[in-house]
Amino acid sequence: MAIPPAVVSAARQGWRWQWLQLMGGLGPADASGNYTRPKGAFPHKPALPPSAEQAHGHVLIVGRSCPWAHRAWLVWQLRQLQGSIDLLVVEPDPEAGRWRFQEPFLGCNTLQELYRHAGAPADQRATVPVLVNRHSGAVVVGESARLMELLNDWPAPAGSPNLEPEPLRERINQWRQQFQDAVNDGVYRCGFARNQAAYDRAEAQLFETLAAAEASLVRPGAGPWLCGEALTLADVQLFPTLIRLELVYGPLFGVSRQPLWQFPALWSWRQRFFALPGVASTCCDQAWRTDYFGALFPLHPSGIVPAGPALATLVQGQVQP
Repeated sequence: MAIPPAVVSAARQGWRWQWLQLMGGLGPADASGNYTRPKGAFPHKPALPPSAEQAHGHVLIVGRSCPWAHRAWLVWQLRQLQGSIDLLVVEPDPEAGRWRFQEPFLGCNTLQELYRHAGAPADQRATVPVLVNRHSGAVVVGESARLMELLNDWPAPAGSPNLEPEPLRERINQWRQQFQDAVNDGVYRCGFARNQAAYDRAEAQLFETLAAAEASLVRPGAGPWLCGEALTLADVQLFPTLIRLELVYGPLFGVSRQPLWQFPALWSWRQRFFALPGVASTCCDQAWRTDYFGALFPLHPSGIVPAGPALATLVQGQVQP
């Protein structure tokens, strides 16, 4: 039996109203419908703690599916900070919309409880990544960009890379700011856009920035990294978004206009980054897909996790024709 047009119209209006209510909690927007990322707690980069070199004195808390946590995890891994900073992975609780510990940590069962104990406001969202002093329970820093910088300053074993060398700092910061606005936040501004115009703006800026990165990598004498011969925080900032592009952001956030293989230099750059020692262990493609498709209810109400390309096809072999 055909569904009466009035029923279809009422259902569409009702669902859009509910979608807007749910999106208000998931991804706030400005008056023009542009997604605006909420400010986090513990946002400032502190001085290096006196106990920084103490064995296992600090804990880096991350979630596998979170790209902001991923970039801090990458700095921790690349700089071999396992001796002084332990890694703790929290799991998502889709029903409650929060991060939870697999076993109690410092007497807390959820990240929200840890934030409260550390002095965060009662209405503050508890997000990853976060660096915690194991002995005092104090949060050292919870803003991922500042945490990346602090981990780069952290005492590290001989031979560990400096990801922000002074001669490249200005160029690194230019790329990082551009990526933060147009790429890292950009994919979310596409997925969480409230209207077509907001989506169009974010989607255009995203691919313009990827084109700029591609052009930088192919200019004469460039590479193999974004700022030249040295791997830097600029590369680390871009990688978590691009490694999720085909697996999550393309199908879920609507950013499939130009697949990454059409940016051959970026495609090769991503393969090169993935091949760095320790990077593969930070990439949890099954968790990404399960958490994004299964937990972002307003964007994917069925909770069905669709089939997608194997991660190996994205990071090995030759550029596709």
